[in-house]
Amino acid sequence: MTTPPSRLYLAIFLPMLAEDLWRLDRGAPPVDRPIVFVEKQANAMRLTALSRAALEHGLTPGLTLADARARVPELVAVDRDHAGETRLLARVTAGCVRYTPMAAAEPPDGVILDITGCTGPYGSAAGLAADCARRLEQGGLAARLACGATPEAARARARFGGPEDDLHRLPVEALEAEPQVTLALHRAGLRTIGDLASRPRAMLAARFGDLALRLARLLGEEDRRISPARPAAPVFALRRFAEPVGRVEDALACLEELGAQAAATLHERHRGGRRFVARFFRSDGAIVAVEVATGQPTRDPALLIRLFRERLDALADPIDPGFGFDLIRLDVPTTEPLAAAQDDFTASTATQEQLAELVDRLSARLGACRVHRAMPQDTHIPECAARPCAPAIAASWEAPLPDEPPLRPLHLLDPPQPIGAVLSEVPDGPPLRFTWRGQPHDIARWEGPERIAAEWWRRRDRGGRTRDYYRVEDTAGHRFWLFRHGLHERGEGAPAWYIHGLFA
Repeated sequence: MTTPPSRLYLAIFLPMLAEDLWRLDRGAPPVDRPIVFVEKQANAMRLTALSRAALEHGLTPGLTLADARARVPELVAVDRDHAGETRLLARVTAGCVRYTPMAAAEPPDGVILDITGCTGPYGSAAGLAADCARRLEQGGLAARLACGATPEAARARARFGGPEDDLHRLPVEALEAEPQVTLALHRAGLRTIGDLASRPRAMLAARFGDLALRLARLLGEEDRRISPARPAAPVFALRRFAEPVGRVEDALACLEELGAQAAATLHERHRGGRRFVARFFRSDGAIVAVEVATGQPTRDPALLIRLFRERLDALADPIDPGFGFDLIRLDVPTTEPLAAAQDDFTASTATQEQLAELVDRLSARLGACRVHRAMPQDTHIPECAARPCAPAIAASWEAPLPDEPPLRPLHLLDPPQPIGAVLSEVPDGPPLRFTWRGQPHDIARWEGPERIAAEWWRRRDRGGRTRDYYRVEDTAGHRFWLFRHGLHERGEGAPAWYIHGLFA
């Protein structure tokens, strides 16, 4: 015996979601030409969604595109946009908050609303459903709506129709089981929900797995409830003062306490802040806003207050408390997931954290757009291997490998400077002596060569000459990065020597 329903659900079924999305993106009215939405399945392009006109021509999902073109040569094939459908479904779910805070998307083509106790302004559940259907139609979406005692019952009625009090007439497809399970039920002569309801549940569970659970939920014997898709409340902390605070130092001390409160909220959500905004409300109505950002998500109040102090010290116009601050608020508008991590015993993690903290402090003091980082490029030409990218705080940093000598210097000369009086082994040996800026240098040690050919596949380096790079150290301990431009054996003339960089 089923228990009387204690809750009421409204299901929204969007059967033409793919076509509606295609029309809304183009701002076009419905067209008579058949449109099919395809994707690759089992090494063939198959139809996964159809327009109204395509359904009228007798096409069905699952057909290959070649078979569909043979039947309807004038059809239009469009790649299915699953990401766009998900976004549109999320918009519909967000719009349903006007009816109830308990709304959840049911991918790929539905929304479920828990409207228990929410029908008052509309008179009844039918009135609420009619208002929702009208708004969806105005938005250009075809929808079918139905109510039920459980989410499964409401969705089944929305998809297949039928009276609310007689679910036994619905087909077994209303259970939304796997295709092979549905096929097995048809072969066994079980075609409706009533046919399954008369069978022992233990037998159904032993033969078809979770089919008995699906049946119980559809018949209202079990209510799984829904998980509403409500956005998380914004993270903030504020403090009001009975008497205005007249000193900036006292305001910063309060800001540090607010940072600890915000950190507790972030910890509960397993997230960290990337952007923090402090607002100081003066008693005369003026509002002073100060913003800082971090390169990595954080919830460390000590780090946060250091960044705010750096930012305040860098202001050209210091904060004027006037007659005092009567309210201070800290907002965290940008957050990212931040889970607990196990520290290792190497220096790489500590180095990466120190580097990230340095970038945060420089960005707070100098401004985010004034701090750059080197972005690696897909080229082996040294002067093109990196380009400046700003702001540095927007990207993550990777610490260099420990105990590895640098193969290329950090400081490059732009452009490379020619060197003279080079003594080297002929034809393509290492340099033994050279003169740069009037000073002779006798080479005591050398490594190389590292041969770099011109990028002949790129137009900018077509016809370039080969470079042989050497890492050399003179008798005084100075280290240089030299290269020979050109080769003797290729008839390129006497090769020239250049210095391209200096090692620390």
